[in-house]
Amino acid sequence: MAKKSSYAKEAEDKMKKTIEHFEDELKRVRTGRPTTAIFEDIKVDYYGVPTPINQVATLTVGEERTVVITPWDKKMLESIEKAINASNFGFHAINDGNVVRVSFPNPTIEERRKLVKAVKEMLEETKVALRNIRRDDIKKVKETKNDSSLSEDEAKKIEDEIQDILKEKEEEAEKIFQRKEKEIMES
Repeated sequence: MAKKSSYAKEAEDKMKKTIEHFEDELKRVRTGRPTTAIFEDIKVDYYGVPTPINQVATLTVGEERTVVITPWDKKMLESIEKAINASNFGFHAINDGNVVRVSFPNPTIEERRKLVKAVKEMLEETKVALRNIRRDDIKKVKETKNDSSLSEDEAKKIEDEIQDILKEKEEEAEKIFQRKEKEIMES
C-alpha cells in the first residue's frame, strides 16, 4: 500500500479517536453482566468534593452477578450506597458494614431491546461524527488544491484515501455494535 498523505493520516487519527470514544461509551451500557465500568460516572461526596467511586474505592466483580465495592475509607460506605441507589441505573446497593454489594438483575427482553436500540443510536451518532471528519478534511484538501499547493490528481487521490478510511472505520464501528448487541441479548 502506498504511503498515506498527511491529510489522510490526520483524518484517520481523528476517526480512530471517535471509535475509541464509541467503545468507551459502550462500556457504560448495562448488559446484565456485572461490570465495574458502569460505575465510572457515579460520583460520591468525598469530604465535600464530588468524586468518582473508582477514586475512593476498589471495585471488583464478585459472584452471583454482583459488583463488590470496598472503600479505602469505611466512612465512605454510606455515601457510596446512597450515590448508587440514587443513580438512574436501577441498581440496589447493599451496605454490609465492610463493603457495598450491587447486584445486577437480569434485564427483561423488553429492556434488552431498548438497550440495543440505544446502542444503535450511539452507532449512528458515531457514523455521523466519522462522516463529519471526512467532510471537514476533504474541505481542507479542496482549499489546499484551490491555493495551487496540490494538483487535481493529488487532491482526488487524497480524497479517495480519506473515503477508504471512512469506510474502514464505519465497518469497525458496525462490528463493535454487533458484538455489544450480542452481549446484550445473550446476557
